[in-house]
Amino acid sequence: MSNQDILWGIAPIGWRNDDIPEIGAENTLSHLLGDIVVAGFQGTEVGGFFPEAKVLNKELKLRNLKIAGQWFSAFIIRDGIEEVSTAFHKYCQYLQDVNAAVAVVSEQTYSVQGTDKNVFSEKPCFTDAEWKTLCEGLNELGKIAEQYGLKLVFHHHMGTGVQTLAEIDRLMENTDSNHVHLLYDTGHIYVSDGDYMTLLNKHMDRIKHVHFKDTRRNEMEDCKKQGKSFMQSFLSGMFTVPGDGCIDFTEPYKKLLECDYKGWIVIEAEQDPSVAHPLEYALLTRKYIDENLLILSKSGKAVTTK
Repeated sequence: MSNQDILWGIAPIGWRNDDIPEIGAENTLSHLLGDIVVAGFQGTEVGGFFPEAKVLNKELKLRNLKIAGQWFSAFIIRDGIEEVSTAFHKYCQYLQDVNAAVAVVSEQTYSVQGTDKNVFSEKPCFTDAEWKTLCEGLNELGKIAEQYGLKLVFHHHMGTGVQTLAEIDRLMENTDSNHVHLLYDTGHIYVSDGDYMTLLNKHMDRIKHVHFKDTRRNEMEDCKKQGKSFMQSFLSGMFTVPGDGCIDFTEPYKKLLECDYKGWIVIEAEQDPSVAHPLEYALLTRKYIDENLLILSKSGKAVTTK
């Protein structure tokens, strides 16, 4: 396993949250990027507070960091592919300008992700006609992404119409594997289905981007019982970084190594930075990665990140 096959990043969401901009607002770009360097990661994803490409590139170069990708909220079902494509072109141009690898797309039509609705029981479901619109639209967005040297990776997400394994199966079956790839998120599929390996084993050939997110089981069960929303759940501590929850990341990491995965693994955990100190948790998960994951490889030798 070459040390260039897998890049390790950590998402800005631990420092500042785009869904609730007021939390972590004191954490500047310089603060975030400095913490990432201190914790020994190679890069990050673009946050909503990031500057224009020229400014960001200078800050990245000073710290020898890279950009993996950025979230894109698609409303293909609600708005139609023509309107979405216009915004997507602009988004892809920015990602190309910052030398990103992937375009992270989530279909947000009917999403309860940013509402007060019970994320465990009130998620949306699409009609057959809406599924057709979505899949055809994603094929088009995938082709657009390729014009900018990017891979479209679809993000299955709690509170959306593509959350469960069955829904991911349907999306994979009805999209073109040449243009639509998959983002594998351990935390979202575990909270949704109680299992994080079936998805990985079933769709490994489509996975081109990875989020390692851990879950605190007791907090998750409590949030389910109380019928909390997505935002209430992560503010209650449902998610955390690898090494601090109930997921054994040696399982998915071994699978990725066995299948010669090449790309980013981005650490991500929606938490309140005033409760979960961002650098403290970045260092905690760095220690877990070093001691439990990087010692694994097909040859039995340590895999390094630098």
